[in-house]
Amino acid sequence: MDGFIRLFMDLVTDSGLPERYVYSKKTLELPGFFRPTKEWDLLVVADGTLVAAIEAKSQVGPSFGNNFNNRTEEAMGSALDIWTAYREGAFLSSPQPFLGYFFMLENCPPSNSAVRVKEPHFKVFPEFVGSSYMKRYELFCRRIVLERHYTSAAFITSRRTEGEQGVFETPSPDLSIESFAKSLVAHVSRFA
Repeated sequence: MDGFIRLFMDLVTDSGLPERYVYSKKTLELPGFFRPTKEWDLLVVADGTLVAAIEAKSQVGPSFGNNFNNRTEEAMGSALDIWTAYREGAFLSSPQPFLGYFFMLENCPPSNSAVRVKEPHFKVFPEFVGSSYMKRYELFCRRIVLERHYTSAAFITSRRTEGEQGVFETPSPDLSIESFAKSLVAHVSRFA
């Protein structure tokens, strides 16, 4: 994920913000409302203004079920925590920041296989019936943006043998790195 974080850092500085405002290796903590702090993967803080916060996660098999639940719960909790802290004035007079979620999933047979759902009491939403973990992550990334928990999300996949060479696929154009980058650049450019 370090290569993608460097790409996002370059996009921020190419948009006109000095490198001294971009944090990726240390001092990545932001205050939360439900917990004291949360560490992000990339922060942009310009003269006391929170400009952007990005979370970058990946999942490589074999335990897709447990990890899917953990990743989605963590991402939703982080969004709720930071937006509530924002509402309560934790970031002083910062205008609404860019909140980004970047996710990479291993493209392999288990992540592409249909997953059974349990419906002991109520029916699940039909789009989850017979969907793979790949499809579930795609739906998740799209929905966290549609519900305005994140400003933008990107979802890519890669095979274990090709990932380190930079080979990846984008299952859905609306969740592409290009769309994510354009949204980030547009937001950051307002502060340059």
